[in-house]
Amino acid sequence: MLLHQLVTDGAMHRPDHTAFHWVERDKSLTYAEAVAQIEAAAGAFHELGARKGDRITIFAHNGMDYLLSMFAAWRIGAISSLVNVKFADELDYYFADHTPSLVVYTHDKLAEVKVAADKVGTVKHLICMDGHQEGAASFPELLAANLPAPADPGDEGAVAHLSYTSGTTGQPKGACLAHEPTQTAAAVIGERLRYSRDDISFGPSALSSSYQLVANLLPPLRNHATTIVMKDWTAEAGYAALKKTGATILVGNPPVLTDLLEQARLNGGAPESLRLSMSGGGPVPQALKKGWRDELSLPLVESYGQSEIGGFFGLAAPVLPTDEHLGAVGRPLPDKEVRILGANDEELPIGQAGEVCLRGGCMTGYWGKPEKTAEALSGGWLHSGDVGQMSADGYLTMRGRVKELLQVEGKTWFPRDVEEALMALDDIREAAVVGLEDGKGGHKPVAFVTSASTVDLEQAKAGVVGKTPYDITPLELKQIAEFPMTPTGKIAKATLQEQAAKA
Repeated sequence: MLLHQLVTDGAMHRPDHTAFHWVERDKSLTYAEAVAQIEAAAGAFHELGARKGDRITIFAHNGMDYLLSMFAAWRIGAISSLVNVKFADELDYYFADHTPSLVVYTHDKLAEVKVAADKVGTVKHLICMDGHQEGAASFPELLAANLPAPADPGDEGAVAHLSYTSGTTGQPKGACLAHEPTQTAAAVIGERLRYSRDDISFGPSALSSSYQLVANLLPPLRNHATTIVMKDWTAEAGYAALKKTGATILVGNPPVLTDLLEQARLNGGAPESLRLSMSGGGPVPQALKKGWRDELSLPLVESYGQSEIGGFFGLAAPVLPTDEHLGAVGRPLPDKEVRILGANDEELPIGQAGEVCLRGGCMTGYWGKPEKTAEALSGGWLHSGDVGQMSADGYLTMRGRVKELLQVEGKTWFPRDVEEALMALDDIREAAVVGLEDGKGGHKPVAFVTSASTVDLEQAKAGVVGKTPYDITPLELKQIAEFPMTPTGKIAKATLQEQAAKA
């Protein structure tokens, strides 16, 4: 099945039901209206020279035209290539990497887009979402022209989407996601989350993230439900928008879900329509899951995925978690095989920590990077670079990135163990542990914490004694106002490490 068929199927079954809603403009499209506008955009892209296999870059803030551009690219067999607007300074790299033929952009990024387009030399046309700009076509005028779309190439095995990695272990790479396995993953995710046609999925994260694609966009469309996007999340505005739209599912990252929990405390409860939240993009503190469970009586469903998958390694069920499974990300999904492997790709015994690996239904490779592809897919497995454990009842628990493990006085530390212990303290909101070289081949551990008040760091350190498998005597604590974040919504530990080294 093709990704854009999710919308055309919805138009057949529920033509007058809302498919997409954009919070900031209070603008909605029914399934029938969405199909008509996707067809018009597809006709325009084809008229401007885009063909099957061409890359169409979308470099914009969340909004309705972003969604239409994605689906229009898929409709003509082109490849949607999404670049986060926070990477404006690195746009040259992305354009050189995937050599787009068309670039759809937001008006405030014209200067950066023009410079990068001139350098790459492959861009046939620039298209401004917000109307006419010098040297660019107007997206609204192109839609109004209602040019006929070409015949659908109908190639389920073709690459549909370039999903860029976050670049935490080198330069970002474009993971090639094909139509069929990605659509199948969406169907399976929808079943795990018990989607119904009455659900309203609300996602404030950047649409450039593969997490948005497989969590907030495709699964609800697969079930002919409603998808909501929001450009500028704040705690207060987000809470109000959830109430106004009647959203049933909030798809966010840990900071967003922390915001919602705190707003619920201030407002006497969560929005009445909400039945669950889903988190991705980074580890979820157990204290946050407990808050949703014990205070809101709502499940916080944790997911663990990567840009390379077009789905998830593991996903929890939409039920209130038991204490036994509170630290797990959930079970693998039936469309993919997940194993814990050792250094030689041998499967490790249940409960032993090793690299989380997957085969079946993931990327076809990295765009233009055969050597990196061979490395990531060696032995027929997608190697995550993450350490995890599998329980006897099939629950996956993540321990951390292989490259983030610390060697402290001859013992391996998993930073997440210390972070979870710190965040279990009442006055600590977030925690992140990094390591500095100690000059002896090991690390000096440094924990950064945030809080709404001043933290007694010595008392906090004493509060986690015995709560981890480690002697935390070498641990140094630092309080900061807020964490630096990557454009994909993860704590920027490299930046924290630099700050600790300077100090």
